[in-house]
Amino acid sequence: MTKSIKIDETLENYISNNSYELHSVQKEIINHNKNLGDIKRMQISVTQAYFMQLIIKINNVKQILEIGTFTGYSALSMALAVDDGLITCLDKNEKTSEVASNFFKKAKVDKKINLIVGEATDSLNNLINENKKFDLIFIDADKENYIKYYDLAFKLISKNGLILIDNVLWKGDVANNKKNDRMTNIIRDFNTYIKNDERIEKTILPIGDGVTICRKV
Repeated sequence: MTKSIKIDETLENYISNNSYELHSVQKEIINHNKNLGDIKRMQISVTQAYFMQLIIKINNVKQILEIGTFTGYSALSMALAVDDGLITCLDKNEKTSEVASNFFKKAKVDKKINLIVGEATDSLNNLINENKKFDLIFIDADKENYIKYYDLAFKLISKNGLILIDNVLWKGDVANNKKNDRMTNIIRDFNTYIKNDERIEKTILPIGDGVTICRKV
């Protein structure tokens, strides 16, 4: 088996420096999150943001749903890539949602983003009842509810649409047999659930903390 290189912070910075320039507000969010302690890990990697932007542009994505917005880095990154579309963001944290909203306004993408604050399951069921459909759905919220979010998201994704799920490698712990803590096993169970879903084409990419890409067929 071909061995992949490990992406550490130095290499991540190299990739960033040799890709296109980050938007000034993207840089602000990154710097803001650095001061948040352990929860800063909730931000997706720069490499992952680049990848998602390319996915949006290549597939001419218009309607996006994000489950778990945090301080807005991933939503802003997607908003910068989407033309004439709308990103619906779901998050239950009022404080971080306010921070995200301010960053969206500063970047002048707030007209592209509809941020709904509340329990994600309630918001997802409301969207299902409204017969909403999305070209791309990004799941990056509380891991305990990943299977529930995925099943609800499947009802909202368009045919040939993409569902992306973050943190599926969980710092590599999912492949370490000595790791049997609750959160690692939750991610393992989710990965098995996706593996067995015959309604989709899927793969796991080792970028950021691991991203699963599912295509509804």
